[in-house]
Amino acid sequence: MSETSKPNASFKRVMLKISGEALMGEQGFGLHPPTVERIANEIKSVHDLGVEICLVIGGGNIFRGLQGSAQGMERTTADYMGMLATVMNALAMQSALEARNVFTRVISAIPMDQVCEPYIRRRAVRHLEKKRVCIFAAGTGNPYFTTDTAATLRASEMACEAILKGTKVDGVYDKDPVRNPDAVRYDKVTYNEVLAKRLAVMDASAIALARDNGLPIIVFSLDEAGGFRGILNGKGTYTTVSE
Repeated sequence: MSETSKPNASFKRVMLKISGEALMGEQGFGLHPPTVERIANEIKSVHDLGVEICLVIGGGNIFRGLQGSAQGMERTTADYMGMLATVMNALAMQSALEARNVFTRVISAIPMDQVCEPYIRRRAVRHLEKKRVCIFAAGTGNPYFTTDTAATLRASEMACEAILKGTKVDGVYDKDPVRNPDAVRYDKVTYNEVLAKRLAVMDASAIALARDNGLPIIVFSLDEAGGFRGILNGKGTYTTVSE
């Protein structure tokens, strides 16, 4: 593993991307407060290392635009509804983090000044420099783009050194490890292999954007206690996607 992609506490700034489904715990829908609090504790443990943290949370636990579109809803409207769901999740995480004395800013790509800040890159950078966790909500502000792409875009704009994607599994596999016990996990895989083999990491636009900006993606299990902090110390099980 190269020095540029090696996860360790010397990373000054990272992007954490998690799905909305990660917040619903064992429920089939919505927010599960104990799960939100557990993830907030994981983020705080890394924040305590002095690492500057950007965060993007999906909205699939509340509404998924693509599914709404598949059920007959106009795609653009469905995508905007999905963006609003990410704002709800961001506010929930902000509340959990600030209850732990972690100063946080929710920054939305869709202006809604009464509940969060509009996205202004220089202001967001300043928040990070002041050791505030920045939660980027509402995707890119445009339909037809996923929160994976939004996370990669914001990570590039914020000059993050890596994207850490917290999932239900401990890395990238050649096939779904839940359904296939013989699935093989990769320690390292290239961007082009992810695209060619259609591995379930992020959507193709996000992978291509990360590749073009030399941004490593580290995939790990968010369910493992201490996993986020462990990854930054070079411990635990994970897959690195890089050149």
